[in-house]
Amino acid sequence: MKNLSKNLLIAVFLLFAITAVFSLFVGVEETAPKTLTLSDLAAKINAGEVSRVVVNGEELKISLKDGTEVKSRKETETGFSETIVNYGVVPEKLQTMEISVEEPNGFKYWMGIIIPTLLPVILMLGLFWFIFRQAKTGANQAFSFGKANMKLWSGIGEKITFKDVAGLKEAKEELEEVVDFLKNPQKFLDMGAKIPRGVLLMGQPGTGKTLLARAVAGEGNVPFFHMSASEFVEMFVGVGASRVRDLFDTAKKAAPSIVFIDEIDAVGRERGTGLGGGHDEREQTLNQILVEMDGFERDTNVIIMAATNRPDVLDSALLRPGRFDRRVVLDMPDLNDREAILKIHAKGKPLDNVDIRAVAVRTPGFSGADLANLANEAAILAARSNRKKITQDDFFNSIEKVLLGPARKSRAITENEKQITAYHEAGHALVAAGLKDSDPVHKVTIISRGLAGGYTLKLPVEDRHLKTKGQFLADLAVALGGYVAETTIFHDVSTGSSSDLKYATEIANKLVTQYGMSEKLGPRTLGKNHEMIFLGREITAEKDYSEKTSEIIDEEVSRFIKKAFDMAKKTISVYREALDAIAKILVERETIEQEEFAALIKSFGIKQVVIR
Repeated sequence: MKNLSKNLLIAVFLLFAITAVFSLFVGVEETAPKTLTLSDLAAKINAGEVSRVVVNGEELKISLKDGTEVKSRKETETGFSETIVNYGVVPEKLQTMEISVEEPNGFKYWMGIIIPTLLPVILMLGLFWFIFRQAKTGANQAFSFGKANMKLWSGIGEKITFKDVAGLKEAKEELEEVVDFLKNPQKFLDMGAKIPRGVLLMGQPGTGKTLLARAVAGEGNVPFFHMSASEFVEMFVGVGASRVRDLFDTAKKAAPSIVFIDEIDAVGRERGTGLGGGHDEREQTLNQILVEMDGFERDTNVIIMAATNRPDVLDSALLRPGRFDRRVVLDMPDLNDREAILKIHAKGKPLDNVDIRAVAVRTPGFSGADLANLANEAAILAARSNRKKITQDDFFNSIEKVLLGPARKSRAITENEKQITAYHEAGHALVAAGLKDSDPVHKVTIISRGLAGGYTLKLPVEDRHLKTKGQFLADLAVALGGYVAETTIFHDVSTGSSSDLKYATEIANKLVTQYGMSEKLGPRTLGKNHEMIFLGREITAEKDYSEKTSEIIDEEVSRFIKKAFDMAKKTISVYREALDAIAKILVERETIEQEEFAALIKSFGIKQVVIR
């Protein structure tokens, strides 16, 4: 509809333009002069009223002495003087006026003849050309569905190299080797080595898979084609396979080259599990990728890179040797990597004595994308406050904003709700301070953020990749600390504990069914989850245990929760004065930072214990 309107406007504009040109050459004058017959002209000449006569072919332009312009026309090809004398003009009268001959304008003369003749022909030809052009465009669009919408990295704009990617040391080494394969293939061929066909980047969202691919494009001096896997599949059958062929044909012509397919799980999921059967369009696309990667042509210097955060759902044929035989795992950044990433994203930002290391300590579990967002949010907070530099508090506030959402300081709550929230958060913080296996408390606040009425920020001293049973039990007790504090002080519970109870139940269930930490059931896992693509997880969950075992699971989950509940209750009962002191400060100032909280706990002589 949009193109039709545009074409109609163009047609109307052209019509007006042609009309204007036509009227320029053959149009009539706005104020046509009076026409005289030759007899009348002769009478006026004899009366001495004519001052000038201009002869242009057969037309006569007459200027009278009173300033009037008139015109006349000769009837023969003879000269003007001879013609007018024949109408009775005295020859002496002709000498009293000016007579001049004006040659006709050749261009205007011929345009006046050609345009009326050729204009209909031109309009017809233009109409036919427009119709055929539209038909050709439609045909091209119909046949272009099979063309891959790939993008060739040209190196124009911001160039990213491995130096711009912090952390991921092992992943960069693998990819540097791939780039070296393409730059210096002979070094490897002399050793009898073959260039790897495929490299699969695996990692959680935000860990830098696409960024690493861009770094490969920046490091390598070879054509780099990139395309999203979702762009292969259309509503038309066979289009995905056709686009795969087109992509690989283009890459082979430009070899040595690199092809990067982002989010390959969109087409690379395990075959035979979808509702479409073997003729599913997605499966045809995957089959074509498998053939192109390891078909009969094995000597092409084309390396395929792909990225996914769901390697568990990929078809096994994609992961076998000869296809994606190199799998590069991208982990979440550790403390040192987070510090390096934050320094990269802090470049170009005016900082006011910001301790990047302290920010990195407060961001365990943050991905590279999260840290980039954190630095950007800190800059936005500083600009919103009309400051010229970014402070440490801007970074700390941004951490909480990324984790929980923006602060809702304007949220109106009653004094009773404020008291309940203060004791709830004080319960979390006090139990965390009283357990040796719990993480240190960095901040306690009753300022609402996101859906949370308040929160207690606990952070580990160092990054950990393993977690013990004692640490899980400590987390359970801390989660129940708010619930216990409410029941102890108000002899009632509120809905504020709902998320804590959900978290505690999930942790206890995993202790029993996944981690083998149950004393009754012993070291075994319980329950299988064969996740079928396109089907819900709950539908496909499969039990591998009896109803009796199911009852024992419920008993063990309840036992873990009760053990944690008892420890939280004991801690709050023993240090009731500390609980009241923490709650009082929260009601007055709403927030307690790490240093003040540590000093407060020390003043009450709280000793840390271990849950067994």
